[in-house]
Amino acid sequence: MGTRGKGRPVTAAPSSGTGAPDFSEAGEGAGAERAGRRLSGVTRGRAERRRTAQRAARRRRRSLFRELPLVVIVALVIALVLKTFFVQVFVIPSGSMEQTIQIGDRVLVDKLTPWFGNQPSRGEVVVFRDPGGWLENDRTVSNDGPVLHRVKQVFSSVGLLPSDNEHDLIKRVIGVGGDTVECCDAKGRLSVNGAPVDEAYLAPGNVPSRQAFKITVPAGRLWVMGDHRDLSADSRSHMANPGGGTIPVGNVVGRAVVIAWPLPRLGRLDVPGSLSSLPTRTPAASAAGTAGPIESSGGFGTAGPDPAEPSLVMGVLGALPFVVRRGQAGRRQSRRSG
Repeated sequence: MGTRGKGRPVTAAPSSGTGAPDFSEAGEGAGAERAGRRLSGVTRGRAERRRTAQRAARRRRRSLFRELPLVVIVALVIALVLKTFFVQVFVIPSGSMEQTIQIGDRVLVDKLTPWFGNQPSRGEVVVFRDPGGWLENDRTVSNDGPVLHRVKQVFSSVGLLPSDNEHDLIKRVIGVGGDTVECCDAKGRLSVNGAPVDEAYLAPGNVPSRQAFKITVPAGRLWVMGDHRDLSADSRSHMANPGGGTIPVGNVVGRAVVIAWPLPRLGRLDVPGSLSSLPTRTPAASAAGTAGPIESSGGFGTAGPDPAEPSLVMGVLGALPFVVRRGQAGRRQSRRSG
């Protein structure tokens, strides 16, 4: 007979002795199995994420080592460009510009404006290359071997070391081409084009000059003097040289604009109005007049590149965005791969 309309047989569950079916052992077994699977999955997930993070860290380290030489090259190039065309720091080793600039001061020198044809003006403090014969006693012969010499050349080119071939000085411009500079008048004052100059910037106890002189500055040249006149071996000490003690405008490295260090002396190097307001004259084509050399107590006021050249620091800062962008790209790639 068929079974249509009849109920299907039901298999009785094992009894626990209370008359009710007993599902406890089967339920506990299934739950333990599911929990084991979940725990195993969590453990495998954590281990996989840990391995992925380790692989990403290794890739970042390898990437950093590969990119480090490129970062160094970029920083050096930026430092070289800044040092050559924009600004350079010079350290002052002598007292020829006291009290305006003291021994150990670091000054920022503007090297950009001369590229646009800006000429030094009266009253400006300028750094210039030795025109010849000013620093003969300060020149030293290098005993470095060829390898060390080349390394020093590379470092000096970016301002990390002073160059053996660079002999720079720092003075104040007193006369430009066409000016007649004379000292001293009846009141002991220096005059430019017949106008007396109030030199409030002189070191205490110094007079404008302890010996008389008079010179007409040739075209394209400058008459420079230190603010510590009793110590400064400036244009007055080289009047017997070609040019009568004047220096070529082309030897000017740049204008010193700021005392950058130490911080208590931080400030601008302003141009005194007593010099900047004087009338100008047409430069004479004749050679400079000479009045003979005068005595000096030394103090050339040499200015050397600062070994802690901030152009390199700025170069490193300029390379940082490149490093940061590369690092961010690496992290995004690691997150995608994880």
